[in-house]
Amino acid sequence: MMMKAQDIMTTEVVTIRGSATVAEAVAMMNELCLRALIVERRHEQDAYGIVTETDIVYKVTAYGVDPQKVRVFEIMTKPCITVNPDLGVEYVARLFANTRIRRAPVIKDKLLGIISVTDILTKSDFVDKPKSLVFEEEIEAAIADARNVCSQKGATSAECAVAWDIVEEMQAEASHQRSMKLEKTAFEEYCDENPEAAEARMYDS
Repeated sequence: MMMKAQDIMTTEVVTIRGSATVAEAVAMMNELCLRALIVERRHEQDAYGIVTETDIVYKVTAYGVDPQKVRVFEIMTKPCITVNPDLGVEYVARLFANTRIRRAPVIKDKLLGIISVTDILTKSDFVDKPKSLVFEEEIEAAIADARNVCSQKGATSAECAVAWDIVEEMQAEASHQRSMKLEKTAFEEYCDENPEAAEARMYDS
């Protein structure tokens, strides 16, 4: 089973007020050896923010600004990108890659934790159980199941069509992960053997 964000996130989240000074944020980060702080919401409908060491260095230190005179809300990112605790780790990694962020709060109704690239690297099972291999096994099982259903129900049956829909969705996802287009899907290969099967998937628009 795919590991989820909630399986590897850090649950001890340190927050800071947006009105706090950058100097206070730096002191807190140094004391607790943190690279980011989650900025508290002002009310329940408000969004969470995040302030990172990069924000401080790039926006304060780089310009020689007095951190005692700059407030966190002036340099934070808000609303920040958040992660659902049920999101698979590989999708968290892809989200980080696509948005160029290194960490994000884990939220579902309330703040549950924070997840970072370090968590993915040190706590997930991607080395022992690479998703691509697991997914290939699942696809092979789905293909076998589709062929079995079609053998029992008939190549032109609705059940057969639905079984191949599942296979093609899985193959499309695998293809997307690899950024490679399939030359021929498993269903197309099946249709080479059973041409009549294609007619069963010509749904009404």
